[in-house]
Amino acid sequence: MSDVAEGPRHTGGRGGVRLADLRGHNTALVLDLVRGAGRDGISRPELALRTGLTVQAVSKITGRLREAGLLAAAGRQESTGGKPATALRLVREAVQALGVHLDRDGVLVVRTDLTGRALARRRVPLDLGRGAGEVVDVVAGAMADVLAGEGGHGEARGVAGGAAEAGDAGGVTGVGLRGAGGTGARAVGDGDARADGDGGGDAWAAAEGGEPPLLLGAGLAAPGPLDHRTGVLHKVSGFPGLDGLPLAAALSERLGLPVVLDKDTNAAALGRALAGDARAFAYLHLGTGLGAGLVLDGRLYRGPRTGAGELGHQVVRLDGPPCVCGNRGCVEALCLAALAAGDTAEAARVLGTAAANLVGLLDVELVLLGGHRIAAAPEAFVRGVTAALDARASRTGTEPVRVRAAEGASGAAGGGDGAIAEGAAQLVLAPLFGRLPAEE
Repeated sequence: MSDVAEGPRHTGGRGGVRLADLRGHNTALVLDLVRGAGRDGISRPELALRTGLTVQAVSKITGRLREAGLLAAAGRQESTGGKPATALRLVREAVQALGVHLDRDGVLVVRTDLTGRALARRRVPLDLGRGAGEVVDVVAGAMADVLAGEGGHGEARGVAGGAAEAGDAGGVTGVGLRGAGGTGARAVGDGDARADGDGGGDAWAAAEGGEPPLLLGAGLAAPGPLDHRTGVLHKVSGFPGLDGLPLAAALSERLGLPVVLDKDTNAAALGRALAGDARAFAYLHLGTGLGAGLVLDGRLYRGPRTGAGELGHQVVRLDGPPCVCGNRGCVEALCLAALAAGDTAEAARVLGTAAANLVGLLDVELVLLGGHRIAAAPEAFVRGVTAALDARASRTGTEPVRVRAAEGASGAAGGGDGAIAEGAAQLVLAPLFGRLPAEE
């Protein structure tokens, strides 16, 4: 792979319209309604009715969006007595985003369209203990490869028709990827890249006029603790050498595009919130570690220091085994020890105890379970956590809390690890639609 790949300008737009000019409350309302209308689209009069804006205001907004290439005509609707109205649809290939899941043992990068649908992905092994420099190199290299459409098993291509569609031939174009080669490029050669999708033709997914898609930016999900406002990692459990690493800024400088950092569980919870799972829920992710993402009253809750959701390091056994965080008897240590011993039922029981404590504190209505450990035995974990929550409801005389394995956008039971990467992409996509903005 060359050190420089051409990609979409994240600051520009078609027809001279800048994406920054399209960020506004009314524009977000219109975009969100058009997105929800799907292939059939929605007319300007209906948009005016549903937003409370005038038809003239809606026409001005949709005109800018069409000029930017984000909207296109979807045909004419049936006439109700006058001239048939033209329906507008989202050109979901017009804008793309990257979602990155940095885990303790690897990195997964996905490239998505404007709706968050995964177009391509690459997973690369990585040891966080190798130091900040290698972390930046490998993550930047994996991101660059996905942008360039390169893969360890052939090109990562667009999903429509099983081949590269207009705007997706050979990858995304317009952003200079400075210094993305070297160590990172060699590391990604050991990874796996593949295209996602339904394999069927999808005309509404193709960018109009064959123009290259615009890259909005990258959402990066990493283990906590971290500061999502500054994009800086703190003392990730077991990896003190990453404390103070300005990872978002380093990747932004290396790749030449905006990068937003958040905790891995927050990214997954954001994805589930946008899917409409519930107004108040906890997403529990059990993979190489354990954490929780919290959505309260329909909004992602991080806490004032991005410290909410550190469920894995809640002590539930005072004389328990040591944990990488320095405590003893943490939920994470107990769960992972049980799984190492082959006792999934015990791991589920411990996770259920922690979930019951969380429900008692926050009164959530739903508990979602995700992560590759959950995906390996979803029924056993749902059964164990449900038993603990039902027992609590019986003692308190309250309604039982629902429990289920989460599904990522890729549909994997338990969400796998793809749910975090796809949720990370929403860190930059969701604000464009006025949904759960990255800053609160």
